[in-house]
Amino acid sequence: MSLILASSSPRRLALLKQMGFTPDQVIPADINEDPHISEKPRPYVTRMAREKALALPATDAFILAADTIVCGAHRILPKAEDAATARDCLRWMSGRRHQAITAVAIAHDGRILRQRLVATRIRFRQLSAQDIEAYIASGEWEGKAGGYGIQGCAEAFITEMQGSYSAVVGLPLYETQQMLRSVGLTV
Repeated sequence: MSLILASSSPRRLALLKQMGFTPDQVIPADINEDPHISEKPRPYVTRMAREKALALPATDAFILAADTIVCGAHRILPKAEDAATARDCLRWMSGRRHQAITAVAIAHDGRILRQRLVATRIRFRQLSAQDIEAYIASGEWEGKAGGYGIQGCAEAFITEMQGSYSAVVGLPLYETQQMLRSVGLTV
């Protein structure tokens, strides 16, 4: 049985390999990632994982897809594509709680077989303007949900976390391993 990772994220690939699974192919899914009007965070991230898994042509391989968002107060924070967006996200999260939510889906032969959603609660300490500017200068925010990567310098911003560290990085290890095993894929 073959496995395709429908992602361009080097972090997801590394996490998958950390579990002992090496995909036969890595094919990024090309989908529209814009939220629907008034779409809430959990339905949005679930839809993204499903659409990514189903975006690749139906095959007898298992297709693993995931999506991660950062949200707070029912608001989805954007993926930081520029320094101004990252700065705004960090200012918004400063001294507050937010959630990183990762949805994972496995498709086979054009249909979703398994799906999980993992939410992690995170609280940032109060960030000074210097903290934010130093992080912006690091470039670690680039392309990251909510403008930060937990696996880098931003981990020092966290005063409290409840949930899965690996889910915040991009792929919840425990849940993903259980899903892969449940469809017959083993290391």
